Amino acid sequence: MTPPGGAAAPLYLDYQATTPVDDRVFEAMRPYFREHFGNAASTTHAFGWRADAAVTLAREQVADALGATSPEQVIFTSGATESNNLALLGSAEARRRRGRHLISVATEHPSVLDPLGALAERGFDVTLLPVGPDGVLDPEVLRGALRPDTLLVSVMAANNEIGVLQPIESLAAIAREAGALVHCDAAQAVTKVPFDVSALGVDLVSVSAHKCYGPKGVGALWVRAPRVRPAPLLFGGGHEAGLRPGTLPVPLLVGMGAAFEIGSALREHEAATLVKLRTQLLARLREGLGDAIAVNGDLERRLPGNLNLRVAGIDATLLVSALSDVALSVGSACASATPQPSHVLKALGLPDAALRGSFRVGLGRDTDAQTIDRAASRLLEEIDLLRRAAPAGTLRDRPDLASAGNVE
Repeated sequence: MTPPGGAAAPLYLDYQATTPVDDRVFEAMRPYFREHFGNAASTTHAFGWRADAAVTLAREQVADALGATSPEQVIFTSGATESNNLALLGSAEARRRRGRHLISVATEHPSVLDPLGALAERGFDVTLLPVGPDGVLDPEVLRGALRPDTLLVSVMAANNEIGVLQPIESLAAIAREAGALVHCDAAQAVTKVPFDVSALGVDLVSVSAHKCYGPKGVGALWVRAPRVRPAPLLFGGGHEAGLRPGTLPVPLLVGMGAAFEIGSALREHEAATLVKLRTQLLARLREGLGDAIAVNGDLERRLPGNLNLRVAGIDATLLVSALSDVALSVGSACASATPQPSHVLKALGLPDAALRGSFRVGLGRDTDAQTIDRAASRLLEEIDLLRRAAPAGTLRDRPDLASAGNVE
């Protein structure tokens, strides 16, 4: 589609930050904003019964997408950030008699790292494990870090920046053998790669609808009850098995359930398509840049639609700013207001120049071959301009970008 004025529509290649709501999801949600507006907790009339039935279906759809046998184990939240907080803070409080040691990974999302930091300030002992240059945690490193007082291990399934997939099944088996609970932030993984809570052996899983073509503002924490019961963080009404009070946002839950069901059905087909498109893009860039471009993290053990790239001799912030017609990012959306280098890329051991030259490309459901061709051409064009402007690609050498902002 070409907008008024003849300019080509901007390309969206930031699907790890968020996804558009699928048309089918939007249509499923629509009636619950007006016609079926009842409160799911209203048990005395048809409006409440219809809303409750919609919530029940959504809970079943999310459980099915996770491979869970009991929908009641799905606790609805406002998103993966809240789910991560409930899993970590709630489990630490509930299991503090076992010990005060928690383990996670240096490349985790801030919504895991920040709650762990808060727990450290409260007297808990937190260990952050290193990853290899490929971004993968060695299970033996976890084994060596476990202690008798380790109460929980938290490892994300798929990294939001570099897309690397962790060996969750092996890690969970080691942690559970030591008596620790296993929490997994699966916001980027569910409906994108195979994910089954029963097969993986995890105890708590955080997910978010807006990473899966559902609405923003809703997510879930799957809890392996009765083995696990975190302490609630909020109080007032006893909703969600007493773990998360508040009136349920029925339209958002309907959307989340629909998005998870659709995404699960399309997962294999979409993954194959995205890997093909990713390979096409990388080949075009390598053809134009040769050894100047490299992939951050393991290329094979990765989300199908993710590329995290570094280009020698450029500042990626300037590149993203120059590409006003292509939506990319230099890190995670949640950290875009923080001018610090990516903690994920630093954990890979990259030098400062490589950190400055790194950016993330996220492909998704609406990406096609034409999008890839146009994006590759624009990337090569702007990278060439930056590299010719100055070896370091500074603002002094590109005054046209001095006031430009980040895409995110």
